[in-house]
Amino acid sequence: MAVTFSLPEAMEQALRKELGDLDQVAKESLAVELYRQGQISIGALARLLGMGVIEADAWLARHGVPLNYSSEDLERDHKALDRLFAERPQ
Repeated sequence: MAVTFSLPEAMEQALRKELGDLDQVAKESLAVELYRQGQISIGALARLLGMGVIEADAWLARHGVPLNYSSEDLERDHKALDRLFAERPQ
């Protein structure tokens, strides 16, 4: 599926000169905004941009986007680790 929109020609030319591949820039910008709003996960962002989750994490960091990771997420991960370590043979 393709999404298109129009820009004034002078603006398009200036942006292409400054940013290069506008299609990619638009896709990345949409992905970041959806991620910031909590509309997509880091996994979905990674798939949208054609990369793995670890690469997406690094990509977000380079772009100054913090991970969507709440205190509830931390508590859930902590409990999961406690369970895993409790089940591990000594």
